[in-house]
Amino acid sequence: MSHSNQNARSASHDGIPSLDAAGFESLVLRGRGPIAVEFMSYSCAYCGAMEPVLQQVAETLGSREPIFRVNVAVEVDLASAYEIEGTPTLVMFSDGQEVGRSEGLDPEAATVLEAVTAPFRSR
Repeated sequence: MSHSNQNARSASHDGIPSLDAAGFESLVLRGRGPIAVEFMSYSCAYCGAMEPVLQQVAETLGSREPIFRVNVAVEVDLASAYEIEGTPTLVMFSDGQEVGRSEGLDPEAATVLEAVTAPFRSR
């Protein structure tokens, strides 16, 4: 999936775009359909351990459900607004509204895939 929006910056080591506050507003809050956002920190060991799992989930989902990343160390106001108490935290959005979340490390791709897709099955 390609994002031409300059506010969606991808870290060089992966394909999950990192969002700043403006990108979050335009791509998540104004976005259509299902979107997953990982609230994380590069200094978080659990976030690093979950990285390959999240990459696998992103590849599985493709364009059906975009996954973005918000670095809570940089985007403190976003982390506060969504009451992120620990990382990693996955928050699922549908048409700009939070519809579910999953907190903490889960090393199984199937479990993470279930967490990010379950809120959208009944819609």
